[in-house]
Amino acid sequence: MINLSRRIFLALGIWVFLLVSSSAWGKTLTVCKSCAYASVKTAVQKAKPGDTVLVKGGLYQESGIEVNKPLVLLGQNYPVIDGKNTGEIISITSDQVTVQGFTLQNVATSYRRDDAAIRVLGRNHIKILDNTILKTFFAIYLQNAEDIVIKGNKVKGENANRNETALGNAIHLYYCNNAVISNNDVQGHRDGIYLETVKDAKVHHNLSHQNQRYGMHFMFSDRNVYTHNTFKQNGAGVAVMYTHNVHMAHNTFEDNWGAASYGLLLKDISNSTIENNLFRGNTTALHMESSSRLQIRRNDFERNGWAVKLLTSCLEDTFQLNNFTGNSFDVSTNGSSANNFFERNYWERYTGYDLGRDQIGDVPYRPVSLYSMLVEKVPASVMFMRSFMIDLLDSMERVLPSIIPDQLVDERPLMKKIHHDTDRKPVQALRQTASAATGERHL
Repeated sequence: MINLSRRIFLALGIWVFLLVSSSAWGKTLTVCKSCAYASVKTAVQKAKPGDTVLVKGGLYQESGIEVNKPLVLLGQNYPVIDGKNTGEIISITSDQVTVQGFTLQNVATSYRRDDAAIRVLGRNHIKILDNTILKTFFAIYLQNAEDIVIKGNKVKGENANRNETALGNAIHLYYCNNAVISNNDVQGHRDGIYLETVKDAKVHHNLSHQNQRYGMHFMFSDRNVYTHNTFKQNGAGVAVMYTHNVHMAHNTFEDNWGAASYGLLLKDISNSTIENNLFRGNTTALHMESSSRLQIRRNDFERNGWAVKLLTSCLEDTFQLNNFTGNSFDVSTNGSSANNFFERNYWERYTGYDLGRDQIGDVPYRPVSLYSMLVEKVPASVMFMRSFMIDLLDSMERVLPSIIPDQLVDERPLMKKIHHDTDRKPVQALRQTASAATGERHL
């Protein structure tokens, strides 16, 4: 009798397990022209929590698709959902949703609603993967969301002959936490990636190019990390404003060129790190205003108009082990005060000597030239660049400084350019120096 009860109990347990497992895995609802479901919206409405809606390749002219339950919305052979400029295409109003493998296109400009191809409002654990998004006002728009993954998407807007106010952003996050944004290709919008009041985000391996304003834009967003991204041919590469504790490393800022263009614009930022980045061919590579306690080290500044514009409102910033080559101006400032620190950088223009043969120049180098300060005050004087008279004035000023800030000086300039990936000797030497010092500056 006891054995019979045990068998019944065991059989009942197996039945419950299979029932629960079946519910957890969910069903697959297939959408195609000849399937049980010919409409994506209808299939999403009929699906149960945990189901997968598999949409096969083809053209679906739909908008207003609301995903209000945990669901995987999966495209096979990149089905095209064309919004026909009739409103938002996909709205996610549930946690635990994945949207992957679609081409979404044609969302009209909407100043009142800020329509997007994919919108998430107040939800968590969302994944937006491997989609192509074309001709939309906003492409991906998340607000009050947490634990987000936005990966492998290609976003292309149309910004030709349009001003900033007529454009939305490609990836837009507002009041979000713990987002991972990686391997996306974004172009043709106002900002490629926009983060406002976003905490603890990781942004890496993205290509942001040909956007009207910024490749990426931070506002009031602390404790974020962005690495291995390329920001190319934007109105400006990246703007970081009113933010603290940002780590910026191994990024490329390239060909951000224009009358008021920057590779990296910093305004009211503090306690952050900028290291191992490449700044090449920008009007101004690094513009710093009201920024304090930044570590700027092991970067390459190549062939920029201005490598660094360091305004006198900046305090306690440290430049170490950077290469400055081929720039029209290495460092410029707008006043005589100097409250920042330069040490062991390589300056291509340095003409000093090294009698001790320790690869450190025996004569300090003053990176601010008289001519750069003149251009700062009288922009039209740029027409005299590279003339003999300017070179003569700069040489005299460096020997007997009277106008340039005499405290803005690299006391230990390097004699050779640093190869950051392989040349560890200068880095180790500086670490030893830092360890012996008071600990105010750390590598």
